[in-house]
Amino acid sequence: MIRRSITQSALSLCLLVGLVNAANAQTISVGRDHETINLLAKIPASKRAKMPKGISITQTTLHGGKQEGVELIRIDNGKLAITVIPTRGMNILSVESDAVTLGWDSPVKDIVHPQYVDLESRGGLGWLEGFNEWMVRCGLEFAGHPGLDKFVTNTGDEAEMMLTLHGKIGNIPATSVDIHIDEKPPHRIRVRGVVHERLFYGPKLKLATEVSTEPGSSEFRISDSVTNEGAFDQEFQLIYHGNFGAPLLGEGSKVHVAAKQIAPMNEHAGKAIGNWATYKGPTKGFIEEVYLFEPLAGSDKLSKAVLQNYDGSKGVSMQWSTAELPYLTVWKNTAATADGYVTGIEPATGYPFNRSVERAAGRLSKLAPGATRDFTLDFALHAGAEAVRTAVESVSKVQGDTKLDVQRKPPAAPH
Repeated sequence: MIRRSITQSALSLCLLVGLVNAANAQTISVGRDHETINLLAKIPASKRAKMPKGISITQTTLHGGKQEGVELIRIDNGKLAITVIPTRGMNILSVESDAVTLGWDSPVKDIVHPQYVDLESRGGLGWLEGFNEWMVRCGLEFAGHPGLDKFVTNTGDEAEMMLTLHGKIGNIPATSVDIHIDEKPPHRIRVRGVVHERLFYGPKLKLATEVSTEPGSSEFRISDSVTNEGAFDQEFQLIYHGNFGAPLLGEGSKVHVAAKQIAPMNEHAGKAIGNWATYKGPTKGFIEEVYLFEPLAGSDKLSKAVLQNYDGSKGVSMQWSTAELPYLTVWKNTAATADGYVTGIEPATGYPFNRSVERAAGRLSKLAPGATRDFTLDFALHAGAEAVRTAVESVSKVQGDTKLDVQRKPPAAPH
């Protein structure tokens, strides 16, 4: 089970009594305990009595280090627990059950407050200073690799600006958060938040998020919408950067993807493309391998992917609409555990190249004034060989007789 100082303080303050001889001083620890509130207790007792048994919803405020003031919302449906971080763009820290846990052991241990993240540090790689969640949304004005891109200034002139890694939305606190429990069975539990990415003479984008599950279920859903609240057309990008680590990820783990085509993101990944679906154990000095997919959808317009452990006894499945998210990236980072042993499975509106590349390739999305785009992703945790096998077969069913087109060279740079 993954824990990042949620139940233990990250910082102790000490008071020394006896300043003349420090060696003989008495030390008194001053607590930095986190504060947790039972949100269900705020519901009138008469209504609470009608709710399903075994569920819990809590709000925790973290203290100590770079996570000072970070808020967490944890919903437990009796079978799995989902921890959402309103302070970090409604990202999802982890999903935990007795059998399967979604998350990873990042070198970044604190749940970092955005005020301590300098997105422009290390040449635009500062986003990594807070990177430790299971699900991070990348975007909205831009996502992908850092680098220069063009924009129009307030004077109408064309200029260049530095785009930082994976955009800003994951480091913007939610403006509003609410929790809704459906009165009628199956009493779906919903955590909703609104995050604004706004700039004078810039984008005016609103992200409305919802994470939901049903009591006693091993499944959950992410339902989002992005709205352009500006007066002009607005480019946008969105990557659902799902990150999976041990024990689900390990030597011999496999990823199953329904796809028309796969291509390496660079020459290095191209050398290992024959083993794109299998994983090594933690490997010191491993250099990331990134693969770009054109997902294949079934008659319902849905594509699917599954990650299973080495013996097929545990797994997670995900499905999404290719009309909403027509591209998929698989990021393999089987580095040493201390450096971050993790893989990413990332449905998206495009690939994680710099925005200038995505625009030139025709993969950059655009919203008209007042327009909204919706995105839905469904996830399920699977325990036991039969459940995992059924999930893998559902991917094979979507793949059907379509042969995967393996491109061994990276996509040609658009002109």
